[in-house]
Amino acid sequence: MTARSQQNFLLAAAFIMPLTFSVWQALLNNFVVEQAAFTGAEIGMLQSLREVPGFLAFTAVYVLLVIREQRFALVSLLVMSVGVALTPFFPTTYGLYATTVLMSLGFHYFETINKSLTLQWVPKAETPHFMGRAMAVKAAGAMLAYGGIWVLMELAGVGFSGMYLLAGGLGIVITLALWARFPQFPEQAQQHKKLLVRKRYWLYYALTFLGGARRQIFMVFAGFMMVEKFGYSVADISLLYLVNYLFNLFFAPKIGAWVGRAGERRALQVEYVGLIVVFTGYAFVESATVVAGLYIVDHLFFALSIAINTYFQKIADSRDIAATASVSFTINHIAAVFIPALLGILWLSSPPAVFLIGAGIAVVSLVLCNLIPNTPEDGHELRWGRAA
Repeated sequence: MTARSQQNFLLAAAFIMPLTFSVWQALLNNFVVEQAAFTGAEIGMLQSLREVPGFLAFTAVYVLLVIREQRFALVSLLVMSVGVALTPFFPTTYGLYATTVLMSLGFHYFETINKSLTLQWVPKAETPHFMGRAMAVKAAGAMLAYGGIWVLMELAGVGFSGMYLLAGGLGIVITLALWARFPQFPEQAQQHKKLLVRKRYWLYYALTFLGGARRQIFMVFAGFMMVEKFGYSVADISLLYLVNYLFNLFFAPKIGAWVGRAGERRALQVEYVGLIVVFTGYAFVESATVVAGLYIVDHLFFALSIAINTYFQKIADSRDIAATASVSFTINHIAAVFIPALLGILWLSSPPAVFLIGAGIAVVSLVLCNLIPNTPEDGHELRWGRAA
């Protein structure tokens, strides 16, 4: 019964995050332009500041010296929700910088701790399917947020302040309900409360870094190309988001279950071969319809990336999970620090080259994932022969 309660807690917490964050994200560009007269310089700085807590996620392990992980996850959700609720009250450049950092601090700490708790609480055989279910729950939360924005702002005339307050307030209320509803679950393995970087986890670190780089190219440049080259409107992009979330809602659990059956190496091989095709397609696509299809397929491959985390779960010392989750989140965000800026400069002279670099990242990832053994476990982290 405890295991079921733990999984219900994780799914409920996973629902809150996109329900609140998606409202902040969807309204941000319009809000900062209309209310704070932002230019490209200010929004660029805001987005850079938003990524700083992700880069500093390794500090979560030090917070665990004074608070247990389950409570830390709830505190992080509260901090994120408060940051969202406060956003409309500080419609100035520095005010928005401050509320963004507050929101992002809660968001990134929650994502770090949520991954750690998932790998600790969910049995290894069930983890791929559970992670797929969690992605479906997140998709449902995001779809509710986007649908709520459309109904309340377009039909009911609710303004920015009302939406931000509603989203942040809901996040606070539901998080407090979780705090009251679920007991403090016992720790299954005492976690290391110090920064850990272990040599035997190097393949996990490498795949995590490359995944972060690939994600940045998708998030920053794929959508930008659709607007700049093909003239997609805000409504068009929003519709694509909804389609993506619908696919996650219905197919992510099935994809997760398939990862559990196929194994991490095969799942990642499928992902990276697909990404090579997708990024090459981005580089040369001339059809607005085809690029939309590539965008949807690209988003679907995110579900297969859960294999990186299940690979780590199988090879890890159970006491390393919290500390390594913190370090890996920082590794994943290293790319966020320099990829947008460097490739943004390259974009000015050759947009296709940006996506071909993405294809190259996928090629390197494909080569590396072949080192994952058929049955990875502690002490058997790498595959050096065909039978391994």
